[in-house]
Amino acid sequence: MRRVTLFVNGSSTDGKVVPVFGSLEELLTAASSKLRVRASGVYNGSGGLIDDVTLIRDEDVLYISEADSPEDPQDERSQTHTDWLTLNVGGRCFTTTRSTLVSKEPESMLAHMFREKDVWGNKQDSQGAYLIDRSPDYFEPILNYLRHGQLIINEGINPLGVLEEARFFGIEQLAEQLEALIKSSQPPDDHSPLTRKEFIRFLLGTTTKSELRCQGLNFNGADLSRLDLRYINFKMANLRGANLTHANLSGANLERADLSMACLDGANLQGVKMLCTNAEGASLRSCNFEDPAGIKANLEGANLKGVDMEGSQMTGINLRVATLKNAKLKNCNLRGATLAGTDLENCDLSGCDLQEANLRGSNVKGAIFEEMLTPLHMSQSVR
Repeated sequence: MRRVTLFVNGSSTDGKVVPVFGSLEELLTAASSKLRVRASGVYNGSGGLIDDVTLIRDEDVLYISEADSPEDPQDERSQTHTDWLTLNVGGRCFTTTRSTLVSKEPESMLAHMFREKDVWGNKQDSQGAYLIDRSPDYFEPILNYLRHGQLIINEGINPLGVLEEARFFGIEQLAEQLEALIKSSQPPDDHSPLTRKEFIRFLLGTTTKSELRCQGLNFNGADLSRLDLRYINFKMANLRGANLTHANLSGANLERADLSMACLDGANLQGVKMLCTNAEGASLRSCNFEDPAGIKANLEGANLKGVDMEGSQMTGINLRVATLKNAKLKNCNLRGATLAGTDLENCDLSGCDLQEANLRGSNVKGAIFEEMLTPLHMSQSVR
């Protein structure tokens, strides 16, 4: 006598073991009685219709169909990834397919929860929706990511909340994307230098007549070349190593700013305020400090050690008690400049126009005054 295990087609539970004897019709009658269904056909595990009882072997697993047209006994397995289900997440319902929750991130918690039916014993509400005690606002971007693979967060949704949900559900690839998004959207740290792109965004939001407050900001190594920086307050700002070539700094306030090793070649510095500025080692070749309106550039007390100011227009400039030790001022226009008390030790002033300049009390030890355009009168340098 042969024995077979019978299941209702589309199910792998509540099977019955029955003996096989007689005809196929007798087997269908026994199946109807044991499984409490109206048996109409017998199929093997591959979906093949069995129409002769002699084809049945001992210990076979067979599937009984009720319908006139057979269902594939593999339906239960394929249905695992195609049937629709509803999730009740924090009181809001989301309808999706099982394959959406399983296929994209197969190792995630959601995939383990819904890969096999009822394995996790998921609780359901009165409508049959699976209950998940999480935030629906943060869950929605995760579900959409599982649907199409793109991270889309609507306005007003905090990415940090979505990140926490992604970590909770074990969706690692999404968590990595969210971490990168959050990092890129955060403002730079207080000590991080501003970039050219960030600063241009600030500039575009102000008019040319308004004073942009950049006091104490960090522009270390920033590229600000050729920008319109008129009347901006850079007081005590860090501009060390910054590129300011051909920038318009007319009327700007650079008091006590750090311009050491910066490059300001060809910059417009009309009426600039640079009191006690540190510009040691900076390059200011061919700069224009001369304001047609008569506003004199003020560099009083500035540290200009080793600067290169060759060919600059500095008529009437105030360099009182500034330090210009080892500086290069070849061919500069210093007519009417105030250099009283200035340290000009080893400074190269060859070819300069120092007519009416005030050098009283200045230190000119080792200074070079060759090829001057006008002779230096003794009264200009009397201590």
